[in-house]
Amino acid sequence: MSDALKHECGIAQIRLLKPLEFYKEKYGTAFYGVNKMYLMMEKQHNRGQDGAGFASIKLDTNPGDRYISRVRSIAQQPIQDIFAQINDRINKEMLEHPEFKEDVALQKKHLPYIGEVLLGHVRYGTFGKNSVENVHPFLRQNNWMHRNLIVAGNFNMTNVNELFDGLVRIGQHPKEKADTITIMEKIGHFLDDAVAKKYKQLKKEGYSKNECSPLIADRLNVAKILKRASKNWDGGYAMAGLLGHGDAFVLRDPAGIRPAYYYKDDEVVVVASERPVIQTVFNVDFDDVKELEPGHAIITKKSGEVSIKKIIEPLERKACSFERIYFSRGSDAEIYQERKKLGKLLMPKVLEAIENDTKNTVFSYIPNTAETSFFGMIETVEDFLNKRKTQAILDGKGGLSAERVKDILNERPRIEKIAIKDVKLRTFITEDSSRDDLVAHVYDVTYGVIKPTDNLVIIDDSIVRGTTLKKSIIKMMDRLHPKKIIVVSSAPQIRYPDCYGIDMARLEDLIAFRAMLELLEENNKYHLVREVYEKCKAQENLEDKDVRNFVKELYSEFTADAISNKIAELICDETVNAKVETIFQPIDNLHKACPKNLGDWYFTGNYPTVGGNRVVNRAFINFYEGNKERAY
Repeated sequence: MSDALKHECGIAQIRLLKPLEFYKEKYGTAFYGVNKMYLMMEKQHNRGQDGAGFASIKLDTNPGDRYISRVRSIAQQPIQDIFAQINDRINKEMLEHPEFKEDVALQKKHLPYIGEVLLGHVRYGTFGKNSVENVHPFLRQNNWMHRNLIVAGNFNMTNVNELFDGLVRIGQHPKEKADTITIMEKIGHFLDDAVAKKYKQLKKEGYSKNECSPLIADRLNVAKILKRASKNWDGGYAMAGLLGHGDAFVLRDPAGIRPAYYYKDDEVVVVASERPVIQTVFNVDFDDVKELEPGHAIITKKSGEVSIKKIIEPLERKACSFERIYFSRGSDAEIYQERKKLGKLLMPKVLEAIENDTKNTVFSYIPNTAETSFFGMIETVEDFLNKRKTQAILDGKGGLSAERVKDILNERPRIEKIAIKDVKLRTFITEDSSRDDLVAHVYDVTYGVIKPTDNLVIIDDSIVRGTTLKKSIIKMMDRLHPKKIIVVSSAPQIRYPDCYGIDMARLEDLIAFRAMLELLEENNKYHLVREVYEKCKAQENLEDKDVRNFVKELYSEFTADAISNKIAELICDETVNAKVETIFQPIDNLHKACPKNLGDWYFTGNYPTVGGNRVVNRAFINFYEGNKERAY
């Protein structure tokens, strides 16, 4: 993606089902879980580089022994920083106490971070300051082991204000309004309540205070706690949590917006945001890794018992299509094929744009996530050429010379690596003209392969704000002096804000929205903006379920092609000499390519939860009133 877009977070949870001695004997180390967690977090570093966190719990410790460890970092390479801290601490202890080396019991008792229950998180900061205090996992501490709660998630809630007010009404005093704190306190409230009730019940049954503790751990109904806590949640989430005594859970939102996958055998239970992470780290097959169903939680009790429980009634499945286009690693078997198909489905429009002139067209892509779609696009060009070659030979009716046949067969797509992304350039000068010149050099190009008679087709996975295209990519491509530059997006036009985890909260940041406004102005229809604003204002005090997305009415004034043409104008300035055209994926093709991930609200405005319409309503009001605040 050429535009800088902060997006999803990644979660990883490991529960070791055997004693640590088992892993020492089989794998040579009692740090098996820690090592696997490092790999799982590294394999998901694409999901977040602003921060990372790790937490572990030791089972069955004696009173007075530390059983929870946590480390978080916002260093430039936060995952490496976390595990460097862990290794340094462990190595120091081992040097000072050589007797720990072969004694797993002593390692567990004295060394931090080693444990049977582990939780990892990589973060992109979509809300709040990027300080270590905003990095997951979050910890809610208590002297009662059962009331300790560790939470990490890949999520955004659309109704965090409502949830915050709910906590205040029951007498709590949350330290801030961030959704992670709010969600943790919500779960914590019902956890406290459940523990208190179990304790009271056990006392009635005649158990002593000391005898109650392990029985509470055994009887605690995690599914019931999650049902009560999540009753009013509205958003996209994969929420992971650990309880101090060793229970663990991951809960997925009822529309399946955010992804979660799990694997279980007799040694481990593993949950992660992406399937190939588990496949690679644990060397298991595609079919061994299961998708957690929407509205369900995978719960692992301290005893090792694993269950899948329905927590919230599932909604219509609207799993995020952007996961398939961009966010998730392309090494997933299904995602790889889906991205190729996105490229293939675009080719009829591309061939039309170049008037089938493949001889005078160079095909390329913007690194790096568009590469797979590019492969699909090229396969379709090859199919097109093969049909044309076959027809040319048949039309010759056996009268072609060997030289002519050779010329026909030699025609193939012209593929070049044109765009090269340089190491991240830091715009250390704040004066605008200087910054623009620096931004323009984020990408470089390959010289000498484009002729003035050539079309240049370059595919990107999506076009969000258009900033990098305008300030860097188009200008760099134009230096090659092509006749025409065709920018192809494997995603449809991004028209609406996201509110489930991605940093696309303001309408005016989206180039499709700006293009639509320009068209309204040019066609003397800008008065419609005021009318839509008045409709949005009239909805401010309605319940979420009654709010409509009136912004759709503005887009409906124009065809998708008209908006694409206007976007092509907006990503150029007067210095660009080549003709520029943009081609976007049609919505129907997106659904064909990604049939299991029909969550397309960025493109269609069809939000999967009732809070989505409130967010787009507020985003439009903010735009009209010049308010730069987030819409949620």
